[in-house]
Amino acid sequence: MDLTRIIRDKMMKERLMFAYRGVVTNENSGPLLMLLENEMKNSEYGYVGRKRLFMFVLESLQNVSRHSTKDQHGNMSLVVYSKTDNGYTVSTGNVIQNDTISILQAKLDDVNNLETNEIRSVYRQMLSNSELSNKGGAGLGLIEMAKKTGNKLDYDFIKIDDEYSYYILSKTVDSGGVGSHDEGKRDQFSGSSVADLERLMDEKNIYLIWSGHVSPDVEKEVISFAETKLSEEDMQGRQRKRVFITLVELLDNVGNYSPGREVEEKYGRPFAMIRLVDKVFYLSTGNLILKSKVKQLKEKLDSVNKLDKEGLKAMFIKSLTDQINDSDSTGNMGLIEMVKKSGSKLEYLFDDVNDDYSYYSLTVAVKEYTES
Repeated sequence: MDLTRIIRDKMMKERLMFAYRGVVTNENSGPLLMLLENEMKNSEYGYVGRKRLFMFVLESLQNVSRHSTKDQHGNMSLVVYSKTDNGYTVSTGNVIQNDTISILQAKLDDVNNLETNEIRSVYRQMLSNSELSNKGGAGLGLIEMAKKTGNKLDYDFIKIDDEYSYYILSKTVDSGGVGSHDEGKRDQFSGSSVADLERLMDEKNIYLIWSGHVSPDVEKEVISFAETKLSEEDMQGRQRKRVFITLVELLDNVGNYSPGREVEEKYGRPFAMIRLVDKVFYLSTGNLILKSKVKQLKEKLDSVNKLDKEGLKAMFIKSLTDQINDSDSTGNMGLIEMVKKSGSKLEYLFDDVNDDYSYYSLTVAVKEYTES
């Protein structure tokens, strides 16, 4: 459970909202976009700002797909959303060959040297050029990014070995959808924090982390994204179904104890994490919980963990009856479903936050051949 603490603290400290490590495809780009879209609905972003950032992220995902190597480094692609005081930063990372860096860097610098009023003119000229390459349209994708939000592009190349480097592209956009950029710091931009996150996710076999208020819309997109990813993996259909159902229960569990967005932002945002280790899915969530509820929840967790298959079935029936008789009771049904579908015990942790709240972390392992 130490990993949940590390991830929770890193996401909170760096104000990270979402991180995905893996191949970017047409199928998973939709949920990647909608996660950010649904988060922005509850922020100060207006329609124009949302549209500009949405289109920028779309182009960023296409940029990753264009420039990523398709070999053993394909899974190193990274998409990261983070919050700023008045907007969001979108960062992507992917592996490229070293012999392409000089050309790509020249394109980036050309875009960054354009004045805002020059961008549209250059964009139109490039559209009329019939010799645009398939590898980014001779910089057309980069121009498209600058056109959407009107600011410079931060970038970095971090060497992996003599053949490959990690290409990081980042942009910060304010609540009006306009890019914010400190010209004096452009040469000092470092992608090291993005590269460090990629290494951590690689080491711990993490391919998705969400950190933020889990609204019904956000829950829907996290599940949709996970379902898309699950369909790409070579596994039994029954295991995919168990992972899906367990994740739904975990996210519902977060919502049951949420003290509200304002309190979460101040003391600890919820998170959801999916790991895949040797065909075993580890699903983790974390959220604030009132200390007054901790003792009763611990008793529920321990009682569920002690039961065998028949005991779980009996407890489920009793909990269903109790919930029908008491509409305010959450009973044990969600916890029972997690154990039944995963075939694993519930690993949990409560960390003190302050006099009023604890942080509740829960992890469930879903194995390949577990009988439901």
